[in-house]
Amino acid sequence: MARSGYYAWRKRQEAPGKRAAENTRLTAEIEAVFQEHRGFYGSPRIHQELRASGRQVGRHRVARLMQRAELRARTRKPFRPCSRASSGTAGVVENQLQQDFQPPAPNRCWAGDITYIRTSAGWRYLAVWIDLFSRRVVGWTLDQRMDTALVIEALSRALGHRNVEPEQLLLHTDQGSQYRATDYRDLLRDQKIACSMSAKGCCWDNAVVESFFSTLKLELDLDDNRDTLISPQQLQRDLAFWIEGYYNRERRHSTIGYLSPIDHEQQFIAARTLTPVNP
Repeated sequence: MARSGYYAWRKRQEAPGKRAAENTRLTAEIEAVFQEHRGFYGSPRIHQELRASGRQVGRHRVARLMQRAELRARTRKPFRPCSRASSGTAGVVENQLQQDFQPPAPNRCWAGDITYIRTSAGWRYLAVWIDLFSRRVVGWTLDQRMDTALVIEALSRALGHRNVEPEQLLLHTDQGSQYRATDYRDLLRDQKIACSMSAKGCCWDNAVVESFFSTLKLELDLDDNRDTLISPQQLQRDLAFWIEGYYNRERRHSTIGYLSPIDHEQQFIAARTLTPVNP
C-alpha cells in the first residue's frame, strides 16, 4: 500500500470517532438550550440560538441530533377559527387591517384582545395590545372584570410606554362590546387614533393575538381544565415574567426572522439610523 493510501485509510478510520465526539458535544449544547427554554423550542429556534452564540452548524443536523436524543418540543393545538360574534352593530367599524399583519414600521398597527384564565379565586381577564410589526406586547392588564376599563387601562399603559404618532396608528380588535363602548371610542377620537374591527365572528382577522394567547397558555400551563390552580397574585407575577422578561426580550419569533420582538425593533432602528438621508 502506498504511503498516501495508508494515511487516507487512517483518516477515514479516525473521522467517525471525531464526528461522534463532535455530535456528543453538540447534543449537550442542544439539550442546554432545550432545557433553558423549558422544552418549547424546536429545531429551527434551537438552530438560531446556536448560530447566535457563534456555533456554525446546519439546521438539519440540529434536527437529526434532537431526534436521536428524543428531544421533542411541546406544541400547542392548531389554531382554529372561533365563532364569537358581537351582539348588535352599534359602534362597529370597518376592517381596515384586512389581515395585513406586517406593517412597515413599529407603532403603525396594534392588535388587541381579551382572554380569560381560571385561578384559585375565580376567573381573571387579560387584555393585551401587540405591535404587529415586531409582535411585541406593548401593553397589558389583568383584572377580575372584563369591561371597557380593562382594555382602556392596557391601552393607556401602551401609549405611555411607546413613542407614538397617533395619526399614524391603527388599532385593530374584534367586535367585542368593550371595543364598541363609548369610553373606548371617545379615547381613540381624542387621541386621533384610527380604529379597525374584525368581520363578525371571524377570528382569522385577529389571528396574531389569538395565536399569542395560545402560546402563552401553553408555556405557562394555564389550560382551563388543569387540576392545580394558581392564585391571582401568582398569575400576575408569572405573566409579568413571561411577557416582559421572556416573550418580549428572548423568545424567538418565526415571522420576524427568528428574532425576539425587542431585537427586531432594535434592528429596525439601527438600520434606519445608518441609512443616509438624501440632501
